[in-house]
Amino acid sequence: MAAVGARRLGASGALIVDVLVLQHIACEPPGVYEDVLRERSATLHRVEVDAGDELPDWREVEAMVAMGGPMSANDDAALPWVSDEKLLIRDAVRAGLPFWGVCLGVQLLAASLGARVYAGEAPEVGVLPVELTEAGTRDPVFAALPPTLPALQWHGDTFDLPQGAVRLAGSPAYPNQAFRFANAYGVQFHLEVSGAMAREWMGVPEYANALERTIGSETLLRAVDERGEEMLEHGRVLFERWLDYVVRTSSFNAVRLEA
Repeated sequence: MAAVGARRLGASGALIVDVLVLQHIACEPPGVYEDVLRERSATLHRVEVDAGDELPDWREVEAMVAMGGPMSANDDAALPWVSDEKLLIRDAVRAGLPFWGVCLGVQLLAASLGARVYAGEAPEVGVLPVELTEAGTRDPVFAALPPTLPALQWHGDTFDLPQGAVRLAGSPAYPNQAFRFANAYGVQFHLEVSGAMAREWMGVPEYANALERTIGSETLLRAVDERGEEMLEHGRVLFERWLDYVVRTSSFNAVRLEA
């Protein structure tokens, strides 16, 4: 990794950062979020947690991204790395490290901050509307989105809002869809997923089971094909705003990256 303390700018003047990516299954990479990072010449340090990769020292990066996966944030006994990752997230977030969590990633964030993660009444699967809260419409990151937008949902667990967090978005079935806590942002829904990725997810037993219990594969694929480009564009805009308004300006990185 580049030495801490050196401010690194790309040709466009954009800040170049080291980003830790916590990936929990091979078919759930950051998608369009990774595209944005590579366009900005970010250095990605990918850790495939489920494959046994060792969790690194979070102090060596300027931002952390935690992706989804079929496991639960409560699987501490079956998967010892779950406890380790929650401790990593807790320490990093409370120190002010910019964090972005998706699906399982937001649930791990909530759990690491002391909130309850639990099974919902029914799986939420499909391309469904997400609505910004009033706080979401004023948030410097989420304000770039329309008040209501389509998003891919594919989850059975949900979470309570951590103490001190701000709820940014909800859906009719699950009111806690996005929140921020200091420099940490988490989203339950997916805006990063291409049609090819969605098709690959159908091969994951846990995802296939939830799909067949709800809307079925044909309905899902049709919706993803119809709204996929729109969702990816929203994902791109949202993640770019997080990089610009949180990662670039955070006091945590101001000390580490000042000229």
